[in-house]
Amino acid sequence: MKRTDLRNIAIIAHVDHGKTTLVDSMLKQSGIFRDPSQLAERVLDSNDLERERGITILAKTTAVTYRGVTINIVDTPGHADFGGEVERILSMVDGALLVVDATEGPMPQTRYVLQKALGAGLHPIVVLNKMDREGARPREVADQVLELFIDLEASDSQLDFPLLYASAKTGVAAREPELPAGGTLAPLFDAILEHIPCPEGDPDAPLQLLVTTLEHDDYLGRMAIGRIRRGRITPNQMVAVVRHDGSVVRGRVTKVFGRLGLSRVELQEARAGDIVTVAGLEGVGIGETIADADRPEALPPITVDEPTLTILLGVNTSPFAGQDGTYVTSRHLRERLWREAERNVALRVEETEDPEVFRVSGRGELHLGILLEQMRREGYEMEVSKPEVILQEGPDGLQEPMERLFLDVPDEYVGPVIELLGPRRAEMVSMGPAGPGQTRLEFRVPARGLLGFRSAFVNATRGYGIMNHLFDGYGPYLGPIPESPRGALVALETGTTTSYALDNAQERGTLFVGPGVPVYAGMVVGENSRPQDLELNVCRKKHVTNMRSSTADEAVRLTPPRVLTLDLALEYVKSDELVEITPHHIRLRKAQLDSLTRKRERKEREAAL
Repeated sequence: MKRTDLRNIAIIAHVDHGKTTLVDSMLKQSGIFRDPSQLAERVLDSNDLERERGITILAKTTAVTYRGVTINIVDTPGHADFGGEVERILSMVDGALLVVDATEGPMPQTRYVLQKALGAGLHPIVVLNKMDREGARPREVADQVLELFIDLEASDSQLDFPLLYASAKTGVAAREPELPAGGTLAPLFDAILEHIPCPEGDPDAPLQLLVTTLEHDDYLGRMAIGRIRRGRITPNQMVAVVRHDGSVVRGRVTKVFGRLGLSRVELQEARAGDIVTVAGLEGVGIGETIADADRPEALPPITVDEPTLTILLGVNTSPFAGQDGTYVTSRHLRERLWREAERNVALRVEETEDPEVFRVSGRGELHLGILLEQMRREGYEMEVSKPEVILQEGPDGLQEPMERLFLDVPDEYVGPVIELLGPRRAEMVSMGPAGPGQTRLEFRVPARGLLGFRSAFVNATRGYGIMNHLFDGYGPYLGPIPESPRGALVALETGTTTSYALDNAQERGTLFVGPGVPVYAGMVVGENSRPQDLELNVCRKKHVTNMRSSTADEAVRLTPPRVLTLDLALEYVKSDELVEITPHHIRLRKAQLDSLTRKRERKEREAAL
């Protein structure tokens, strides 16, 4: 049975192509708010990290009504590191709005999200956004989008996509490139009703609902979100939860919610096709099926790409441990990590031989970095190792994850960038113009080669380069990749840094700390300009004497230190170091704090070689 009163769509796009802004305009023009001008910008990016970084991290659902039809809209992340969010959300919808910047055209993440949508059999609508931007080239971009569809082997029905032109910021859409003055998004809403298939399902058949997302409410507890494939669900209904292992657990639904705008709306009944939030089933997990209590039948589980990057996360063991955080024990870390693994399907958490250390695996540096930043802000203290790629044993030997790297570089920096990628085992795939004075480079590079590459790339291009990369399967292991050629400046003793000591230290490299900062022996306080590690006393005070000189009272001039963010620390950290993460500090430290022990271990390693 078809639900003509309902449409379920996902909005997919490359990072910063305007999909969240488009949802803002759709909400404002839907007529469900009394005063649309009071809506915040990028209202669905409610997470602090999303607002700070300007990216969508978590998929979110909203709904609008148009001409008597409810349109459920899912805003999805555009970054490949959050592909787990994209993959499970696409199982809830029947169509997708592909948003493409009319100036930039299809970008690497455009390819990624479109490939997932086409693979899920969704019917797309293409929206060329930012038509009001100077330099928009809609004809060329439309041709590029069509080529991308063909390259991804879209079906005939998927190739017959409607094309709209829009400015999400001003809330205007049209069928032609010339946007009308005073226009609205009505053409986009009409296209959704006309081209997105109605959801189908028998409302009188036994219940089936696949759980795709989890939320937590302080009063209602765990809440499962998913689309009803068949049947009906009501408050106080007895249901069965079919687990991943095939076991069945019975429970009672306490509340059923739908969405209207930004609010949850309590429902007395939901039926096949609806996207709902169900409360009362405490043990339910993502990928499990909420089914009829008497005839429980499981739906196919959600499948997502496997993690490619792993870190060791453990209890903070530095001399400053416990000074900042609220949650500092292994029990706290274990509970938080397992709670995250329940709702973050692309994350893997494993125990290790050390009960205070856990192995956490994810889809990339950004995926893991966001988790660590969230934990830090929640009051957790921890230390983490250098990220490492996950190798696999294949039929032809050791296999490693590969990335497709896309770089837009000013012409004068092409040489230095290619030189940077040489030692990282990168293979150039293509090179061509990307606009006036710009060159687009495409490489296939081991995922290991991209660890720490971003900061080196930014420095090599003076901040003018643009970098994107996508997972490109597994390939043969390509051999060792050298770590950064620069050593570390390491604090020799515990104390507080002084301007006098730092004035001498800054001649040896780049400092990470300024004066008056507490440090401990074994803490990394800067980057050496030479390959070796160098131990320095950055707490030394000037000798007091009764002698005077003409320059004695001159002020010490210190270069401002390079402030370590979490992302930067994860790029800098080496295999014999750890990143200490607390609510108020990010520090680099040697894994072995004792200087003599470090020297002895280094000699043993050199002797073994």
